[in-house]
Amino acid sequence: MYDCKYPHLFEPVLIGNRMFRNRIFASPTGMAYKSVNFTPHDDEIAYYERKAIGGAASVCMGDGCVDMETGCHAAGQMALDDFYAIGPAMSKLASNINRHGAISSVELNHCGGCSHGSYEAGYEIYGPVDMETRNVSGTVFARKMPLEIMKRIIDKHYISALNAKRCGFGMITIHGGHGWLLSQFMSPTLNTRDDEWGGTFENRMRLPIEIVKACRRAVGPGFPIEIRISGAENFEGGYDIDYGIKIAEALDGLVDIIHVSTGSHENDDTFPVTHPSMFMDDGCNVKYAAAIKPHIKKSKVATVGALSYPEMMEEIIASGKADIVEMARGLICDPDLPVKARTGRDDEIRHCMRCFACFSNHVTKGHMVCAQNPELSNELEFKYTAGTPKEKKKVLVVGGGVAGMQAAITAKQQGHDVVLCEKSSELGGVLRCERSAPFKANLEKYLDYQANLVKKLGVDVRLNTAADPEYAKAENCDVIICALGADTSKPPIPGIDGSNVVDVTDCYRHPEKTGKKVVILGGGLSGTELAILLNKYYDRDCVIVEMMDTLGNGGNLIHGIAINKEVKYSSIDVRVNTMCTKIDENGVWVRSGDAESFIDAETVVVALGMRSRSSEAAAMYQAAPEFYMIGDCSAPRNIQVSTDEAYHVASDIGRC
Repeated sequence: MYDCKYPHLFEPVLIGNRMFRNRIFASPTGMAYKSVNFTPHDDEIAYYERKAIGGAASVCMGDGCVDMETGCHAAGQMALDDFYAIGPAMSKLASNINRHGAISSVELNHCGGCSHGSYEAGYEIYGPVDMETRNVSGTVFARKMPLEIMKRIIDKHYISALNAKRCGFGMITIHGGHGWLLSQFMSPTLNTRDDEWGGTFENRMRLPIEIVKACRRAVGPGFPIEIRISGAENFEGGYDIDYGIKIAEALDGLVDIIHVSTGSHENDDTFPVTHPSMFMDDGCNVKYAAAIKPHIKKSKVATVGALSYPEMMEEIIASGKADIVEMARGLICDPDLPVKARTGRDDEIRHCMRCFACFSNHVTKGHMVCAQNPELSNELEFKYTAGTPKEKKKVLVVGGGVAGMQAAITAKQQGHDVVLCEKSSELGGVLRCERSAPFKANLEKYLDYQANLVKKLGVDVRLNTAADPEYAKAENCDVIICALGADTSKPPIPGIDGSNVVDVTDCYRHPEKTGKKVVILGGGLSGTELAILLNKYYDRDCVIVEMMDTLGNGGNLIHGIAINKEVKYSSIDVRVNTMCTKIDENGVWVRSGDAESFIDAETVVVALGMRSRSSEAAAMYQAAPEFYMIGDCSAPRNIQVSTDEAYHVASDIGRC
C-alpha cells in the first residue's frame, strides 16, 4: 500500500475557487522565443507545457508586459494588452498547460524606471521620481510619473488581467518585487514623492493596491491572484524584512497568494541573492517568507529561492514557514521533479547546481540551456519522439462522467490496467440529466458512444460504487484519477430549501413536474437552455433572473448567439442586473438597483453555477503514488476542456 513520503508537499490546496493538485508551483521564468507581435511560438509553449507534464501544480509564464510603450525592460517580453494580437498563441499556451492538470498563470509586469526596452525604442519612461539607471548602452533617464500615466498603467493592468482570463489562464501573478515598477513605488528610499502617491507608507502602497484592485475587477471574485514581493531588498539603503512584513500585511486579503522573494534585479550585489548562486545555502531565502507568514491572516504565503530537495520543501510546508513552494531553476533542471518525488524516486531527481548556465545564456543569447537537462529548449522535439509509456500501471478512475470516461479510455488504449468506479447506475455523469431535451440528442449519443467504448476496451467498470479514500487505498493502484464532478451551487438565499425550489439538474430530469410559472435563478448555459426547453417543449411561462448585465455563454460565443436568438423569439422573460433576495411559497423577491419587486412562481429553479467536489477529490491524494484531479472536481469545466485534460493526463501516465 502506498505511503506518501511527503504528505504536506503533495496535499492539494484550494486557492480562490480553484483546487491546486499540490504545493509545488513553477515560478515565473521568461523565454525569448517570440513572434513579431511579441507572442510565444511553439517552442516556448512546449517549454511551459513540459513543467505541467512533470507534475507542477501551477506553471507561470514569466515576463508578460502590461504596456510595451512605457514598461518593457528588454526584447522578448510578452505583450499582454492587445487581446487580438496575443489571443491565439496565448490561448494555446494556457490550454497546453491546463490540459495536464496544472493551473496556468501569467506574470503581469511593468518595469517603471527600468523599462530599458521601451527607452531604447524611443518612448518616454517613468519611475516614481526622476531617476537614472544603466543598461548596456549607457545611462537611462526616467521621468517622475505624472497622474495620467499612473491611470494609464492601472488601466493596462486591468486590460492585461482581463486578457489573461479570456485566454484561459487560471491565475495571474502581479510582479511587485525585484526593483520593477511596483517595488519602486513601495521603496521608502526611492519613492520620495510629496503627493498622495509617496512620502508615507500608505501613499507608497497606493499604486500597488490600486493595481491589485483593478486586476480583481477584471478577473472577478474567486479567480486566484498572486503577487510577488521582495521581503527585503538586501542592498545598502534598501528596506529590511520589517518593512517587507508591512507590505505583506497591506496586501493580505486583497490577493490570494503573497509570493515572497527578495532583492532587486538592478543591483549587482543583490542579484545573486534574488537568484541564489551556488555560494549560498539551499533554501537560503525561505527565511523571508517564514518571517512574513505569522502576520498573514487571509492570503496564502509562497516561498522561492534555491529549492530543489523534496525533503526540504516538505519541512517548509509542514513547519508552517510557507503554504506553497515555488521553483524556477529546480524545474528547469528537472521538470519531472514533482512526479518523481511523489512516486518515491528521489534518487532519480536531477538537482540544480545553480551554475547559471540557463540564466546567463538566456541573457547573452536569448536562448535558455541547462548544464544537466538536454531537453531544455528542445521540448518540442522530445514531445514528438516520446513514444509509448515505458511502464504499465494500474489506474483507478473515480467518476464516470465526461472526464472520467475519457481518462479511462485513453489510459486503457495506452496499455494500462484500468478500473472505473461510478457511484450511479450508469456512465455519463451529470449530463445524463439533459436527455429530456430534444436539442441535446447528440450529446446523449456522445455519452453512449464513450460508455460503449469504455466497455469495449475492457475497462473494469464498477457501477453503483462510490469510491472513498479507504476504497482507493485497498485497490493498491499506481495511479488515481479523480473525476468526481461538481454539484449545483446553493447560496444562502432565504427560502431556498422550500418545497417549490428544485435543482437545475433535477428539473432537467423531470421537466414535466414544474408548475406553469417558473422562475430560473441564473442565466448561464444551464439556466438559459432549461428555460428554452420548458418554454418551447412544455409551454411553461419562464422568467430568468440573472445578476450580470447579460446572459452567460459559458465562454462559447457562437452558441451564445444561438441561445440569444432562441430567447429573443420566445416568450421567456429575462431580468438582467437582478438579484434574488428571498423565496417564498408564491414566488421570488428580487432587487434591481434600488427597486425591489415580486415575481409569481409555482416552481423556482436554482441554476447559480457549480460547486466543484474538490474537497472530496483532494481527500484521496495519499491513496496512490500518482494522483490527479480532472474535470469539474478541480474547477468547473465544459465538455471540450474536460475531454482535453482527461486525454493528456492519462497520456502522461508511465511516461517517466
